[in-house]
This record gives sequence, structure tokens and C-alpha cells, in this order.
Amino acid sequence: MNTADLGLPVDVPSTALFTDQYELTMLQAALAAGTAERRSVFEVFTRRLPEGRRYGVVAGTGRVLDAVENFRFDADVLGFLRENAIVDEPTLKWLASYRFGGDIWGYPEGEVYFPGSPILRVEGSFAECVLLETVILSILNHDSAIAAAASRMASAAGGRPLIEMGARRTHELAAVAASRAAYVGGFATTSDLAAGFRYGIPTVGTSAHAFTLLHDRERDAFQAQVNSLGRGTTLLVDTYDVSEAVRMAVEVAGPELGAVRIDSGDLLLVAHRVRQQLDELGARDTRIIVTSDLDEYAIASLAAAPVDAYGVGTQLVTGSGHPTCSMVYKLVARAESADPKAPLEAVAKRSTGGKTSIGGRKWAARRLDERGVAEAEVIGTGAVPAALADRQLLVELVKGGQVLSREPLDAVRDRHAASLANLPLSATQLSRGEPVIPTEYI
Repeated sequence: MNTADLGLPVDVPSTALFTDQYELTMLQAALAAGTAERRSVFEVFTRRLPEGRRYGVVAGTGRVLDAVENFRFDADVLGFLRENAIVDEPTLKWLASYRFGGDIWGYPEGEVYFPGSPILRVEGSFAECVLLETVILSILNHDSAIAAAASRMASAAGGRPLIEMGARRTHELAAVAASRAAYVGGFATTSDLAAGFRYGIPTVGTSAHAFTLLHDRERDAFQAQVNSLGRGTTLLVDTYDVSEAVRMAVEVAGPELGAVRIDSGDLLLVAHRVRQQLDELGARDTRIIVTSDLDEYAIASLAAAPVDAYGVGTQLVTGSGHPTCSMVYKLVARAESADPKAPLEAVAKRSTGGKTSIGGRKWAARRLDERGVAEAEVIGTGAVPAALADRQLLVELVKGGQVLSREPLDAVRDRHAASLANLPLSATQLSRGEPVIPTEYI
């Protein structure tokens, strides 16, 4: 059974109001002007990466496909628009039968991207495409920010597993999306059961300090947990005295104790002391898990510590200081009339302040050097050079309004690992720097 097909209360009947009002007022004006049916091309891209980041991670594409399919104006939604005089009756009539019937191309989910990369390309009539701007950007900006932070943390962890545990630090629905994005970026498990149910992500969890404090003695709490969950459980050892708790944990569970968790203090120092103590007590296979407001820099600082896994919450679900990717959704080409055969004309915003864009329906390819390592993100609007024909990045996701395929999340996760492995080694450095490869326009 595919758990993603089960759905959850986090799925809403319609995504049509996950939008800004001006998208509907533009539609109304375009319908009245006779320009609404002009064939158009919109592209999602970002002009720059967050400061200090070397690459971005495409995440949320699967959720975008769900949102496009569920973009329907049902009776309740239309009633709200009518009662609040958002749009006029002709526009309401048009919206009542809205179904996206265009095409969508994009970077496959899990792929890395760079400034200017046409991450998503939406083609159809102006009317059907313009309505999708906000919902697409809200998903991609959020999920890609979380996935990028997760990817950096996974690199810093050096192969040690990461646990996503940030549900209590963000909106309850955002937490599910954040867990999904973290899994794409390299996290192994989540504490959020809704994410496990919705997306099949492995879930973990044992106890908090409250469980220890509930009992008259720390030993009683440990014994109750071991009796319930078995000797392979993880015992939280920093409620009172860490050294005493570790001694007691091994006495209760024996050398088969699965793990101990440390949630406070000087994690580097404490981890070394706990490892030594566990070994001396014969619990050489007992793992050490650390939590406590970790980010990629804190994880990197623990590289030499005897830590077996990390639990990350706040910094992950807030994008480790960059909660958005600043992606935009811009019209880059449109037909000169509503005639389906009318040729497309490139259009672009011409303004100052770093907000200019490049017009035209774009392709993207990643050029590799002689060793197979990426050396440039190449973007163009004309014919694709023969040397780059097999290096194109965009794939067809929706054709004629129909989603072509949906990928298992594990496949997306594997793609990200492979994509990151093809970048120069400096991509995984945490020091501030420019994008690891340049963007070239031809």
C-alpha cells in the first residue's frame, strides 16, 4: 500500500484559495480585455542563492503536482468570492469549470539548482497559468529551503543518521511538509507521525524529560521504559546527573541498551565522557544520540566526537536561517493573440534594483568536465547545443493537464544524493562562498 494515497486531514478539498487576490483580479481584467486565452509561459527561478549557500535543492515538486490537481473552485469557494465581491459574475462562471489543462516541465525533485535555473516551467493560457503562482511558490520556496538546510546538515554529519524532530517548532501542517523535505535532503527518520503516515517516512521516538520527572526515581523511569520498549530503546540521560544516569541505564538495560540521548551541556565534552563510561561498563554497542538546537555548524563541530546520530528541530524547519529561497514566478513568453497557432514572443521585466529577468522559453543543461564533475549550469532560449543534448535538466511533469507520473520519495532522496555527488567537492563546505558552479546564458 502506498501511504501517500491514503491522505490525511492535512489535505484540503481545494487549493484554489491558496492564492493572492491579485491573481483573480488579473484574470478578471484579462477576460474582459480578451487576452486571457493567450498562450503563455511562466517560469520559476531565483535570482540568487541565500547568502553563503553553494547550491539549492529542488523539493516540493510532488506536492506541487497534488496542488495543481486539487486547484478547483467548488461551490463554497465560489460563494466566498461572490459574497466578498472579489471578482465579477463572468469571472466566477469561468472559475467554476477551471481545470489546469496545460503543460508543466521542471527540474526533477531532489536535483540541485543555481541562480537563474528554470526550476519549473508552466505553459498554457495566461488565465490558467497565472492562478497557480502563489500556491506553486509557497510550496517550492518552503520545501526547497528545508531541503537545502537538510542537505548541508547531512553533509556535515558525514554519514551519521539524522532525525527530523521539528514539528513543535513550526505550524502543524508545515511540519509535515518540512519532514518530507528533510527526508529528500538526507535525513533518515522523523518524529512526526503525520509525516510517517502521509509519506511513509520512517518514524522514531521514545521519551522526554517529562517521563523521567513523572517517576519518583530516575531508575524507575528507566525500568518502566525498558519494560515497555525493550532493551534496545534509547534512554534520555541528562535530566539530572549524566554520569549517574548512564551508570543506572546500563544497570537497568544491560549492555544491550540501544542508545542514550544527550540533550544539553557541552555536547562534545559530554559525548566523549559518556562513550568512555559506556565502554567501561561493557555497553560498547550502545549508541550516543545528541540533540539540543543543532544546526549544520554544530553538527560539523561534533565530527570528532563519538556521536552516532543527531536529532535536529528548530534550525531545520526554519531553513537554518534561510526560511525561503526567494523563488519567483515570471511570465517569460506569450503569444501575440489568442490564436493557438500564434507564435510566442519573449517578454521580461525591465527594472532596476536587481529585479530584471531574462525573457524567452528556456532550457537548462549541466555541463561536466572531463572527470564527470559539474562545471557550469547552462541556460538558453534557442536550440540546445549537440554537446549538451543529453545533459538537459528539465523533464515533463504534466501534459495536457494530466500528471505524467509520481515518484516514490526514496527515489527523490537517492537523486539528490547522486546530484550532490556530481558537484565539485567544495559544494559541501560550510564556509561562505559563491555558488559552486557558475550560471552561463547562451
